Amino acid sequence: MGEFIELDLGDLGWALGLIALAIALSRWQRLNLEGELLLATGRTVLQLVVVGYTLEMVFALAQPLVIFGIVLVMLTIAAIAARNRIQERVKLPLVWGSIFISVGLPLMYALLIIIQPERWYDPQYLIPLAGMVMGNAMNSASLAGERLSSRIQSSRLEIETQLCLGATPKQAIACYRTESIRASLIPTINAMMVVGLVSLPGMFTGQVLSGIDPLNAASYQILILFLIVTINLICASLVTEGIYRQFFNADAQLTL
Repeated sequence: MGEFIELDLGDLGWALGLIALAIALSRWQRLNLEGELLLATGRTVLQLVVVGYTLEMVFALAQPLVIFGIVLVMLTIAAIAARNRIQERVKLPLVWGSIFISVGLPLMYALLIIIQPERWYDPQYLIPLAGMVMGNAMNSASLAGERLSSRIQSSRLEIETQLCLGATPKQAIACYRTESIRASLIPTINAMMVVGLVSLPGMFTGQVLSGIDPLNAASYQILILFLIVTINLICASLVTEGIYRQFFNADAQLTL
């Protein structure tokens, strides 16, 4: 493996040329995306630089409370983002708890049973892994939650008919819940189907660029994909279980 090539400020300056090209194309095609591209570029640079300096200090300190604090902040931001994409009536604690449970158990399994670092809370492993799986859990929660909320609201007549025939609320929305969970897993399953053939995932690419043996990088990427699909399924199941209950009152009546 060749020596790792670091990028300095000059290299990042040249990288901005790619954004300049994207802005030029947007202006040429009259897409009116120039402002959004500039904003996204600024936020990308600022956020990643701040994260880089923060993680550098966290890795040096290696204090459990600081590490857990960062993970909880990441979790809260993910829960807020997912909840905002679903519906106002969906409560934040429901989404927060669903992501926490779905991420916590499989992640602890991976750290304690599979990776086995000297300290299970080692920030070198815990924070990057948590960040990757939380982002996917957030997307899964928002996709499943939004789909189920929309289907319940658009299928009021069918649901009330089943309730009148003696079905419980869970039975009345069972097919919509299944459909929502399946829809939230489609991007993950599609990615697993073509990984290595059509696309090279970010973690695999990053490790290979840093000089790690490709087989070791592939092993970690396999672990990540297995974690993601498991966490997404658990998260979508928990979120949809909680959401459908918020559409029914204590008398099992649909309330929209």
